Amino acid sequence: MKISRIWADKAGESHYEDIEVELKPSGPLGRMSEPLAVASMILRENEPGYDFDWHVAPRRQYIAMLAGLVEIQVSDGEIRTFGPGEIILVEDTTGKGHKSRSPDGKARKSIFLPLP
Repeated sequence: MKISRIWADKAGESHYEDIEVELKPSGPLGRMSEPLAVASMILRENEPGYDFDWHVAPRRQYIAMLAGLVEIQVSDGEIRTFGPGEIILVEDTTGKGHKSRSPDGKARKSIFLPLP
């Protein structure tokens, strides 16, 4: 399963990296990863048409998209759009950060899973 990671280099520039999480057969339950440690869960809903300028992540965390879309631009210029079922690992807690906005003007629902 692919997770898109956002991270900051030593110069403070943010970048994307694709991480492949191995899933192993788990019988009738399908395929599963090894447990990934998280500290808590935060439910979030963004209003339609939101547009957040440059900011850093408040903490290292996974974001699991439930509904709607988010477009995230990192400081090296790359832009990606994420929708329901996609997971982002946000680790740019320092540096220039990233921008996020609603590319379709609709509300977004997501789960934030802070890392310990």
